[in-house]
Amino acid sequence: MSISGIMSTALSGMRAQTTRVGAIANNIVNSSTPGYATLNTSLTSSVETGGVQAVVSPTASDVDPAAELIDLIEAEQSYKANAVVFETGADMWEMLMSIKRD
Repeated sequence: MSISGIMSTALSGMRAQTTRVGAIANNIVNSSTPGYATLNTSLTSSVETGGVQAVVSPTASDVDPAAELIDLIEAEQSYKANAVVFETGADMWEMLMSIKRD
């Protein structure tokens, strides 16, 4: 995999976690809304792009604030991990371009 491929994969992971946080926020905001269908985010790998996709779908379960908080913490950590990979790829790219210039 190329450096740009690594960065693209990390970026797709950050986008997926952003989508996930949005669904969590909707669940928390609507937790006391009668008839609200809890949103569940499924993450799947994409063979075509080499990244990850987030698919949000309603479920029949009630909102569990503790589970939402755990999911939020997990999404935050996953986003941070992908950001580190992206930054490392950018640093590697910069180093390669510096070597090429010299």
